Amino acid sequence: MTTFPFTEATPIQFGNPLPEAADVVIIGGGIIGVMTALFLARQKSRVTLLEKGRIAGEQSSRNWGWIRQQGRDPDELPIVMEACLLWRQLAEECGEDIGLRQTGVSYFARTDAEMEEFAEFIKLAETHGLDSRLMEPDEVARSVSGLAWNYKGGLTTPSDMRAEPWVTVPAMARLAAREGVTIIENCAARRLDFSGGRVGGVWTERGRIETSEVMISGGAWSGLFLRAHGVSIPQLSVRGTVVATQPMPEILSGAFTDEHISLRRRQDGGYTMAPGGSHQLFVGPDAFRNVFSYLPALRKNPFGTRFHPVAPRGYPDAWSTRRTWSEDEITPFERNRVLNPGPEPVGLRKIERTFRTLFPNLPLPAYRATWGGMIDAMPDVVPIVSRVDPVPGLTVATGMSAHGFGIGPGMGRVVADMILGNDTGHDMRRFRFSRFSDGSPIRPGPAL
Repeated sequence: MTTFPFTEATPIQFGNPLPEAADVVIIGGGIIGVMTALFLARQKSRVTLLEKGRIAGEQSSRNWGWIRQQGRDPDELPIVMEACLLWRQLAEECGEDIGLRQTGVSYFARTDAEMEEFAEFIKLAETHGLDSRLMEPDEVARSVSGLAWNYKGGLTTPSDMRAEPWVTVPAMARLAAREGVTIIENCAARRLDFSGGRVGGVWTERGRIETSEVMISGGAWSGLFLRAHGVSIPQLSVRGTVVATQPMPEILSGAFTDEHISLRRRQDGGYTMAPGGSHQLFVGPDAFRNVFSYLPALRKNPFGTRFHPVAPRGYPDAWSTRRTWSEDEITPFERNRVLNPGPEPVGLRKIERTFRTLFPNLPLPAYRATWGGMIDAMPDVVPIVSRVDPVPGLTVATGMSAHGFGIGPGMGRVVADMILGNDTGHDMRRFRFSRFSDGSPIRPGPAL
């Protein structure tokens, strides 16, 4: 069975030697790190991108492959709309078929309350000129072949797109490398080095690289790395479960979700499916430390999270994971090069059960692959994208909360300008690092 996400067994594509110095060092080779590196290079910065395992090895090759504007937080929406324009441009520039298709995204509602929530998003979409619209029950029924369930209606955005994440992110990394970015896989950053009260370099497992600017985009590992330097963020990670079917007859060309299941057509003729609104939290020290920050989100969706008391050994928030180390010690990042959780059996059963209910006249499709992914999240379900004022020279872009793939090019462009001190073109106050410590109330983003 072919495994779509990357693992430690995936061949290394980027084996460059560690340079002595760089203008900017990026820690984390997912979609956000790769896109930020590319846009920095286009502004003539010398950029080194460090990845402890493989480019896109974790959530950036494990996500659903949706590029959606629909259902976004009001402050995210302008950035993801910019990202959609950039996706088209970058798909041409990279010279590879990344599976980019404009096939739309739809949400289906089983209750009047969900339809009311959809109607609220329509008001936001109209202010930005987005083509989202409500769907009547008969249109929902026609939009997916063989659909047996009767829905109250839906929300659809025809301009939303899809792409193949395990193809896309490495293709973008190759584009960045051609434009001058030094990418080094299998090279963990161990500690920041400080000089004169600000960032002065990064200690890696291969030695030190001098730099005055560092960006942390380490996904589920960001909080662990930052806490080792006295920087605390309320980040947790939850496990999602995904299956990829073998090629099958087309039932829809784009993607849809309801509260129980999500489906997306893939380039190879199969579907990527996941249990809608379902994930698992491994309880560890960070979960206990941040429990009160997450209460608003838990109240908003009390049944969306299942809890497991012990994370597997080597996970970022496992009880046995070390929290401190020196630059000459092997770190947790080297001990777990690629965080590679298996799928959750409960999630797999939910996918099968819901598929049979929705499509009683279709056989259950054969699976080409199943996998799990650790989704890094914040209490308000929007990321931190911010300079860290207590540590001059440090920028954080993490906690994408399952929004990172689609918004990647837009957020990468924004972060590049943020690092360089340029106008980002968007109001970034919603994403500031200090919002969890300055007394601001936690305002959860939409759960659409």
